[in-house]
Amino acid sequence: MTTRHGGVSEAPWRSLNLGDHVGDKPENVKTNRALVAHEMQVPAIYLRQVHGVNGVEIDLQTPANTEADVAWTRLEGLACTMMVADCLPILVCHPHQKWVASAHAGWRGLAGEDGHGVVEALASTVRLEGFAPEDCLVWLGPCIGPTAFEVGPEVLAAFEKDQPAASSKAFFAPGPATTSASEGKYMADLAGLARHRLKLAGFQNLYGNDSTQPWCTYSQSEKYHSHRRDAALLGSAGRMAAYIWITSLTS
Repeated sequence: MTTRHGGVSEAPWRSLNLGDHVGDKPENVKTNRALVAHEMQVPAIYLRQVHGVNGVEIDLQTPANTEADVAWTRLEGLACTMMVADCLPILVCHPHQKWVASAHAGWRGLAGEDGHGVVEALASTVRLEGFAPEDCLVWLGPCIGPTAFEVGPEVLAAFEKDQPAASSKAFFAPGPATTSASEGKYMADLAGLARHRLKLAGFQNLYGNDSTQPWCTYSQSEKYHSHRRDAALLGSAGRMAAYIWITSLTS
């Protein structure tokens, strides 16, 4: 998982911006991606993420900017990649099989339609690959935290609709009553909602983001890019990326 450090981009994208769609100079993005590739020593497939549920099995011929919010591979030395700047990156592997996956979870993709969001799409992919979700390991990366993610009632409604008895409402706290703009708003726990949906989908081995402040992208301006924090104030925001790949191990 990258931070905002270690690249060549100037403000407001400083300095390691990996997004080629946010107004940064193309040559800077190309350099930044090359710097990451040099550190990883494997190529990465950068997708066009649209807050959806579609997935793609990647290989070295997968075109850049293929539209998908879930990616998986059985190939060694090829990184499944998800860019984020407040949304939640989810990385998955099977501990005994050569298979890895990544997913991009903003609130729209997480809520999905008719109870089928990006987590459910990920679980379906796991089963189609012949595995059980409960056998996989899942890591949740940094995202906007529950003290910063103010949303309207339509977001709560999207999660409450078509959900089983285990309600998502526990992950929505009333918004601050200090301004009229916050009336009827909620503070949403994006990582908590993802853990909830992951467990309902059968994933049990969850690691990483536990919704505490150290994982919040919005509140740590020196460490993380944040679209919600920077886009309105500075005109744009950079993108970080989470990667997962299979290494070739020799005895």
